[in-house]
Amino acid sequence: MHNNESSENYLETILILSKKLPVVRSVDIAEELNITKPSVSVAMKKLRENECIVVSKAGFITLTEKGLEIASTIYERHTFISKWLISLGVPENIAVSDACRMEHYISKESFHAMKEFIESNASTSISK
Repeated sequence: MHNNESSENYLETILILSKKLPVVRSVDIAEELNITKPSVSVAMKKLRENECIVVSKAGFITLTEKGLEIASTIYERHTFISKWLISLGVPENIAVSDACRMEHYISKESFHAMKEFIESNASTSISK
C-alpha cells in the first residue's frame, strides 16, 4: 500500500483513540477529526481493502499488524517532532500543526538521523 497523508492520519487517529477508548468506531474518528461520518466510511473501506484495519460486525475498528506499524511510526514522528519544535521555542499549537505535516514527508532515514542527532546533542532527551 502506498501510504498517503490522509490514510496515515486515519491510522494515527485510530491508534490514539484506541489508547483512550474501550472500542473505536467510525463516529469516534469523525468526532476526533471533525469530519463527516460518510468521509470516514470511505476512508475505512480503503484501509480495510489495504489490510490496515479490521471492522467487526458491531462496527468496532481495530488496527492490523500492518496498520499498527504505520500508525506507530507516524505517531512517534508526530510526538518527537512536536516536542523538539516546542523545545526550540515554537508555540505548542504551531509546533503540533507543523509536526502533523512534517511527519508524513520526512524519510525514515532522515527522521532516524535527526532523532539520533537531537538525542545525542540535547542536554535532556526530548523523546522521553
